[in-house]
Amino acid sequence: MSIDVPGQVLSVNLARVLANPHKRGEPTTGIDKAPTSEPVLVRAPGTQRDGLGSGLVGDMVGDRLNHGGDDQAVYAYAREDLDHWESVLGRTLAGGVFGENLTTTGVDINGAVIGERWRVGDELELVVTVPRIPCGTFRAWMAESGWLRTFARAAMPGTYLSVVSPGLVRAGDQVAVIHRPAHGVTVAQVFRALTLEPELLQSILAADELLEETKERARAGRTFSLD
Repeated sequence: MSIDVPGQVLSVNLARVLANPHKRGEPTTGIDKAPTSEPVLVRAPGTQRDGLGSGLVGDMVGDRLNHGGDDQAVYAYAREDLDHWESVLGRTLAGGVFGENLTTTGVDINGAVIGERWRVGDELELVVTVPRIPCGTFRAWMAESGWLRTFARAAMPGTYLSVVSPGLVRAGDQVAVIHRPAHGVTVAQVFRALTLEPELLQSILAADELLEETKERARAGRTFSLD
């Protein structure tokens, strides 16, 4: 049973592999994603370094040290937030341009609670794990001065999800929240704590579902560099 009015997948986006001169040791990147009209199988990809990379069959992850794997199997971003960035940047932003696998509408992605479960379509079940932290490849791809801090200040990072039950996903599928933990720690709160507001780090430890590496970072008071 859905907790909220279901949202929707506007597009399912797969990588168009590009050369990546901006990341040492990683010759290619999958940040440039384009919508596909075909249904796509989503399954757990395995470990970050030794698995399949993305949770979506036909997608690609270039930097296996920092991206991909079971905890970052799927990246979702809201069309409503892309519309915000269009107004800020003064340019058109198509679905997939932020490297997201699922461009959604009617889903409060940044307000999603860590550990929240989504049913997508008929079979696929995903769980919210961790916000996207902007990296150097994203900065170079967007080609906007000061982009990492601009992105961080907005606190609209989108979220990574892991796969609970595999299944097909296609444009038009409903996204329904079927479970929401009571702790209330949101994607945006974790993102703010890990970037520009370290005073929030202790507060995010209320979420038992946080990834262990995120818990360790919060306990140690360590944020991510945005330089």
